[in-house]
Amino acid sequence: MSSVTVPPTLTTPRDDAITLYKAFKGFGCDTATVVNLLAHRDATQRPLIKQEYRAMYSEDLVKRLASELKGDTERAVLLWMYDPAERDATVVRQALTGNVIDLSAATEVICSRTPSQIQVFKQIYHSKCGSYLEHDLEFLASGDHKKLLLAYLTKPRYEGLEVDRMMAEKDAKSLYKAGEKRLGTDEKTFINIFTERSRAHLAVVATIYHDMYGSLKKAIKSETSGYFEFGLLTILRCAQNPAKYFAKVLYKSMKGLGTDDTTLIRVVVTRAEIDMQYIKAEYQKKYRKSLRDAIHSETSGNYRTFLLNLVGH
Repeated sequence: MSSVTVPPTLTTPRDDAITLYKAFKGFGCDTATVVNLLAHRDATQRPLIKQEYRAMYSEDLVKRLASELKGDTERAVLLWMYDPAERDATVVRQALTGNVIDLSAATEVICSRTPSQIQVFKQIYHSKCGSYLEHDLEFLASGDHKKLLLAYLTKPRYEGLEVDRMMAEKDAKSLYKAGEKRLGTDEKTFINIFTERSRAHLAVVATIYHDMYGSLKKAIKSETSGYFEFGLLTILRCAQNPAKYFAKVLYKSMKGLGTDDTTLIRVVVTRAEIDMQYIKAEYQKKYRKSLRDAIHSETSGNYRTFLLNLVGH
């Protein structure tokens, strides 16, 4: 469910390209115009605007945006200009090659995407970056966290909703035996079940586990740690309720002193055209505050306007 509102008067990609070109011309960039136009163009319109702009001005629109915009506004708008798979590939690449390696951002993107989304963004990662995502992770991640990510990236998983209840019960028992029931943890069992089963199946496993032994999330927290724990919890939470998961990520990015803008941008931009309406509802329910209000109080200027436009009303 997209939260992006397309303007009532339909402009053509050509009109938009001209408007953007005018906004760039002259002394300083008319950032407000750029932000207001692009935030209201959806995934089918943005590539057409890029095409028109190149045809009319023999210039790459994204490169021009990069030279005209600054700071968080620039980061948010540039990420928005990619299509979803290219965006995921870009976020993961930046997380793995930035000045500070951000394994949690890479883990979040990988573990919250469906197998078909993963297949596409892996291909784009390879064609854009000239290296295989698996190879980069082999080098940067370690231990069970690495095993989990590599298995999650390569194993095919069913994406439908049918669940074999008996198999789910068997998995719940296996996880109990591999974790809470024994001294030490059999991580291999966790990795196999979490990387081979569908989302619908894992959600049922968690329910059965809860009825038989208590919370599976608590079990993961007490039996594992670090990035491995984070990866397992991301897979489980996205199997149960992705919108609730992302509402929590957004809340944490704005909690306390200062804002984690990298996370805020990543989640708002990547979810705006997928499930933002649900995320807003979950945010309101859990934190008794609207996501719009939270973003409004943590950001300012054109950056604030852009994010609020993506979040929608």
